[in-house]
Amino acid sequence: MSKLRNVLIGAGIAAVGAVGVKKAVDYFQNKKQQEALPETPEDAQISNPEEEVAFAVVETSSVQDFLDKSFGKSGRYNPNRPPKVFEYQDKQYMVIWAYDNEKSKNQMLVFQYTDSGRQMIASVGYTDSATDYNLKMGNTPFAVEINGAKLQSGEGETEGTSDVDFVLA
Repeated sequence: MSKLRNVLIGAGIAAVGAVGVKKAVDYFQNKKQQEALPETPEDAQISNPEEEVAFAVVETSSVQDFLDKSFGKSGRYNPNRPPKVFEYQDKQYMVIWAYDNEKSKNQMLVFQYTDSGRQMIASVGYTDSATDYNLKMGNTPFAVEINGAKLQSGEGETEGTSDVDFVLA
């Protein structure tokens, strides 16, 4: 879990509570702010890494500085849903939902952290009338759910939606 803490520190993101562990299926179905849990010891082992996720409870507003620095334009993206910063199967990820003021649409941005740095593996822009996506998650256990369909890779457009989600494939 020290890698997860390094992701938070490197991105300048404030954790509201401690790092916790939860069943992955429960974590990814929860669209609300996670509950702060007691600190999990640094040397704690996840009992079944295939089914559990270590996560940090993140203050939604704390990703604003990360977004401003990452995209070079202060205030372009404003977070509008609790972000997910987590470790699953020994890999670290961050998912941010934000409103894109420049393009007047909601956006979901997914980052994977590797030894070579942070990589954006998904970008989904959506409004009630149209949804565009660029997905590179084929090598991960994740998908983006758009209008009930789970997509892992590709680039394209589909009908509009009011919500997209990051789920297990």
